[in-house]
Amino acid sequence: MGETSQIAAFLRSRRARLRPEQVGLTTYGARRRVPGLRREELAQLAGISVDYYIRFERGRLDGVSDAVIDAVATALRLDRDERAHLHNLARPPLAAAPSPAPRLRPGLRQLLDVIDPAPAYLVGHHTNIVAWNRAATTVFAVDFDAVPETERTWAHLVFLNEAVRQVTAPSWPRIARTVVTYLRLRASARPHDRELQAVVATVKDASEQFRYMWDSHDVADLAFGRYHLHHPQVGDLHLDYEFLALPADPGIRALVTYSAEPGTPSHARLHTLTQPLSQTS
Repeated sequence: MGETSQIAAFLRSRRARLRPEQVGLTTYGARRRVPGLRREELAQLAGISVDYYIRFERGRLDGVSDAVIDAVATALRLDRDERAHLHNLARPPLAAAPSPAPRLRPGLRQLLDVIDPAPAYLVGHHTNIVAWNRAATTVFAVDFDAVPETERTWAHLVFLNEAVRQVTAPSWPRIARTVVTYLRLRASARPHDRELQAVVATVKDASEQFRYMWDSHDVADLAFGRYHLHHPQVGDLHLDYEFLALPADPGIRALVTYSAEPGTPSHARLHTLTQPLSQTS
């Protein structure tokens, strides 16, 4: 789907979730043929003509200003990530040289090892897992070394890997949605990234659940949060994650770490699970 179709689908999906009364418009009881806001209602809210908005939604973007994009975003009540996504779709970033293969600097490898026994890994732009520590392998119950590199992405693992699906089961719907909305946002920020496109295409073909979530056109970046996991050895784990961007490394997006609140059962279970054998024997 090209940028023109993408922007049309995204704007229609955002119009569909708003009712006129939510944005201060009066309705007169007539039966509405479409859910959410009509095009003329959105144009009124954005302060532009209906014809201009229709051209915008259809992807006829020549000469569109940032002010118009922002006016539409405000009328649709887009959040920060959705607004960035709309700007990406309206003004696709120029093609750049192919991204270099992720290069694992010695300092980053050392950092992963120092963080252990806290689970941590490095992730690239298309949810590819670049490097990890021993604790991450233990917590997610997957031998990352044994997973083919093309399938060593969170998109593949969350939707297609049965062991990871079992560990993430208590929070699976939220984790899955996080993966999809993150990929949606990265795809508009990097429209010429063939590896990212390949990951999306492969998992869409293999997973109906991924296709359904992808077609919602929801977008969100990652920052921090809490997941509920269930590990086959120790049971429930409530873990906080931090997504720490690494802008100095072009092929690597972030360092992701996991921890449990001290004094909780999850903290004790995580300690039991991730301590090196030499310390538990």
